[in-house]
Amino acid sequence: MDLYLGIDFGTSGARAMVIDDDGCIQAEARYSFEDSSAAVMPSIWQQALFMLVEQIPEGLRREIKAIAINGTSSTVLLVDATGEPVDTPLLYNDARGSVVLEQLRSVAPPNHTVLSSTSSLAKLLWMRQLPSFSKARYFLHQADWLAFLLHGNLGISDYHNALKLGYDVEQLKYPEWLEKMQIPIQLPKVLSPGTPIAELRPEVADKFHLRRDCVVCAGTTDSIAAFLASGAKSPGEAVTSLGSTLVLKLLSRTRVEDARYGIYSHRLGDLWLTGGASNTGGAVLKQFFTNDELESLSREIHPSKASELDYYPLLKAGDRFPINDPNLPPRLEPRPDNSVEFLHGLLESIARIEAQGYELLQKMGADKLTRVYTAGGGAANHTWAAIRARHLQVDVVASVYTEAAYGTALLAMQAI
Repeated sequence: MDLYLGIDFGTSGARAMVIDDDGCIQAEARYSFEDSSAAVMPSIWQQALFMLVEQIPEGLRREIKAIAINGTSSTVLLVDATGEPVDTPLLYNDARGSVVLEQLRSVAPPNHTVLSSTSSLAKLLWMRQLPSFSKARYFLHQADWLAFLLHGNLGISDYHNALKLGYDVEQLKYPEWLEKMQIPIQLPKVLSPGTPIAELRPEVADKFHLRRDCVVCAGTTDSIAAFLASGAKSPGEAVTSLGSTLVLKLLSRTRVEDARYGIYSHRLGDLWLTGGASNTGGAVLKQFFTNDELESLSREIHPSKASELDYYPLLKAGDRFPINDPNLPPRLEPRPDNSVEFLHGLLESIARIEAQGYELLQKMGADKLTRVYTAGGGAANHTWAAIRARHLQVDVVASVYTEAAYGTALLAMQAI
């Protein structure tokens, strides 16, 4: 029996899933980060990676033919010539790159994806001023570094992760304007997601009882992995990931890019996965409610009745899409005494932001929305799904598989 391992690194933890040739799940594993500081510690990432592998039954480990990893988009780090991190990584939502945007605007094309304070390229330019930069040899994304721990080849990425670094996914090369910047560090060699990179390091294979000929593949980002898992295949179909944040992906025949609105498109075969990510989402809900409260209070909400509360739920100032404004203030007032009403207002407001996002994508030229699959923790909330369907005016269904790790396992399977 041939098996394939997909590993998903998110903001609250990591997951692994093993599937067979028929796409049936054979094993699952989870690792939760104890607190938010763990999400920026490579030592914790490394620990999580190998503990996930160890949780898979040994008999199954010996049958794994290929492994792929996804990480959060634009979570990046600098490493030295041996692959050792030289400083703390910057997470996907770190906006310190805002101070270099003027410099970037002078070289990048107008409204390019990199012209965002959270883009990988903006982060890299910000990192140049760090004292640790002199020790750095490679600039890597989270998924790149984790895969390196398995295969041992430094400086390799995929074109999903490299999009916000400025890589041209139509021409499949770094553009001239980026080459002219003469960045004094090795940018990753970029492969198509799922491309076999190398077999496992022998010491890793032997320690964890994996096959020595098990191949590690170029990975992807967490939200694209969730899209791959969803079952969406046709232009007009979309996936909303309701995790800590709100991520929209709409499959389109047309590529749509506009940094003014935080919109970008990933290449997916002959089609384009156009979308954006908002900082609203589950992290805001969890600031006010436990999981049990979310479940019980949601049951008391009448989803067909609109809430009159108009919020813009954020943990802190700043959003990326559909409003791209690093200073956008959270709006969480007035707060009613009734917890059901408050939750209703939050769910309604996040649904409103989702609908605005899809409207904007279509206005910019993407295919007309026909159906929305839902992934992430929020996918299980039926009340929320009904509220969202009312706003979106299309069918809202649960993804066939809701775990990004499943989509990443499919990517590993396609490589063989």
